[in-house]
Amino acid sequence: MQDRARATRRALLEAAAHLFVEQGYARTSINEISDLSGRTSGAVYFHYSSKEKLALAVVREQFAAWTLLADRYAAPGVPPLEKLVALSFDIAKALRDDVMTRAGARLWAERRTIDVAIPTPFAVWTAAVTRLLAEARADGELAEEVEPSGTAATLVCAFFGLYDLTEEMAEHEDLSDRLHRWWLLILKALQARPEPAALVARALAHHRPTPTG
Repeated sequence: MQDRARATRRALLEAAAHLFVEQGYARTSINEISDLSGRTSGAVYFHYSSKEKLALAVVREQFAAWTLLADRYAAPGVPPLEKLVALSFDIAKALRDDVMTRAGARLWAERRTIDVAIPTPFAVWTAAVTRLLAEARADGELAEEVEPSGTAATLVCAFFGLYDLTEEMAEHEDLSDRLHRWWLLILKALQARPEPAALVARALAHHRPTPTG
């Protein structure tokens, strides 16, 4: 029975996430979620008492995955700035390919239309980036004038701004391509001994193929 309930909740979450990505929160109905999931509307209300609660569950699912992703880059063995760049490309990949991540991002953007408090995704990433920049400072990687906490907040805001603009622009250039060029610019100010192209290449070689463009 518990396995069946878990499978039902998962099917409902995935159906809701797909619809939130495709048409937004306001245009998505419980009946559509029911139809796409293959479950009854009664099952939807049994597991999630409202569409708002279902949206919140999607965001929490995204947060759980993002926390695990951030924790992967806490392990030693790779230079901190290289880990930071690699982490950003992992986030970009999730925002492109993972429906739960994309749904969470869209729900955050539409949070003022949702009658429930949608938690911010930025605290997780600001903390993770602050930690990596502090490690870079301790290792002598960081330029002297770069302060980890304030810089982390700026980088996180800039990253998600880059994502939002990439989603909105007509040509739909891949976020990873824009991110690659963004790091080449940003690392010139972050690194104590700037070598942005080499650092990005090392990060991508460790974690995924170099993006095109």
